[in-house]
This record gives sequence, structure tokens and C-alpha cells, in this order.
Amino acid sequence: MSATIDLSLTDDPDQQNDVFTEAFNSGDGSIFDQLYRADAISNLTGKTLTGPARTEAIKEFLATKPKLTATVLKTFRTADTMLLIVDFSVETVGPDGEPVKLDGTCTDVLVHDENGKWVMAIDRPVMKPAA
Repeated sequence: MSATIDLSLTDDPDQQNDVFTEAFNSGDGSIFDQLYRADAISNLTGKTLTGPARTEAIKEFLATKPKLTATVLKTFRTADTMLLIVDFSVETVGPDGEPVKLDGTCTDVLVHDENGKWVMAIDRPVMKPAA
């Protein structure tokens, strides 16, 4: 499956958002995790995690096949660091089997790795309070 998803993040924040969304919606945590630095921090699953704990939590969460939609609101960039502010919505299933929709805003920090590829250093989604 990874051969069908181009994980190349570019200087175009909208294209990065498309790559991120496609990898997330693949349901394959191994694919999605390739967008992160090894030491990246994420609270995607509700806990702030890094390293193997982050990877495993992402794999478990994406195995439930949640669906992400996201829109880039703002972008700030220096030479090798980019900050993206993104509104998102995730449709998933709650513990009771009922559909759940999670809306929020994500602050993502991407950096160039040693090969010049953009990778996620910080992934910080914040859920909006339930209406």
C-alpha cells in the first residue's frame, strides 16, 4: 500500500496537508509514521508521546479507520522550520460503537531532515469543546 502514497512533503503547505491526510486516511500507522522524525512529539491519541510509544499509539488509533479532513489556516516558515495551523475533523467510532466526530485545531511543526525532506517534529491537535 505504501507504494501508492507519495509521502513527499514540499514547501507547499496545502500539498503537505494533502499528503498528511492521505497517509492518515490509509489506516496504516506505519505509512503515517513515516511523516514524523524519530523523536517527534505527538498528542494525536490524547497523550503526549514520542518514539516507539508514539508509533504504537498511532498504529492502534489508525487501525480503527478514522477519517480525517483538514484545512490549512496559516503557515509560518523560516529556512528549515515550518509552523502550520490546521483546522481538522476526524470521524471515528466511540467505545460504544457509535459514530463520533472530533473537531479541532492542530499546530504542526515541520523541519527539514538531513536529506532535506520535510518531516513532522511536533503534532499538537487540540479538540474543540463538545457542543
